[in-house]
Amino acid sequence: MLLAVRLAVFAAALAVPGFWLYQALGGLLGPDPGKVLLERLGQGALCLLLLTLALSPLRRLSGWPGWLRLRRQLGLWCFAYACLHLLAWLAFLLGFDPGALGTELAERPYILVGFAAWALLLPLALTSNRASMRRLGAGWQRLHRLVYLALVLALLHFLWVVRSDLGEWLVYAAAAALLLALRWPWLLARLSGVFRRAG
Repeated sequence: MLLAVRLAVFAAALAVPGFWLYQALGGLLGPDPGKVLLERLGQGALCLLLLTLALSPLRRLSGWPGWLRLRRQLGLWCFAYACLHLLAWLAFLLGFDPGALGTELAERPYILVGFAAWALLLPLALTSNRASMRRLGAGWQRLHRLVYLALVLALLHFLWVVRSDLGEWLVYAAAAALLLALRWPWLLARLSGVFRRAG
């Protein structure tokens, strides 16, 4: 079962940006397909980050240990989408012009916040393997707690981008708040009891 789930996750995570690219090449993303791709890749990275953080509560609520086996896979896909988001920004908005980088950062500080979120995800992706877990020992868990700061920065970056339309941002923020609240043992214990009685 776990292998089938992992294959499904891989296929879905690969197919989604492929479908977006197909839409862009077919002229289905409007007059500015680059901007649409940029936005979708950023939101995709945020969704995958939230899904990654949801796996530990799901394991405790459902009792199925397989959820944690998906955490590394989803985390790496989150980083891949974040890298594509960064690449899309460099390509479609900067035109790979290094001279425009300083101006963009000075005029749009939300870009710096987004880059900081990406920079926090980088060491997490590089140390997601078992060899790094053995080498870092207890420090591995402390390092990977940076994911919470990355989430806060990603939400701030997104808020800055869509500040005139908060509806969608509030959905992401509410999901993030719930996932962080589920780190509180008393809440998770109560929800686990509810799930067990329902089952």
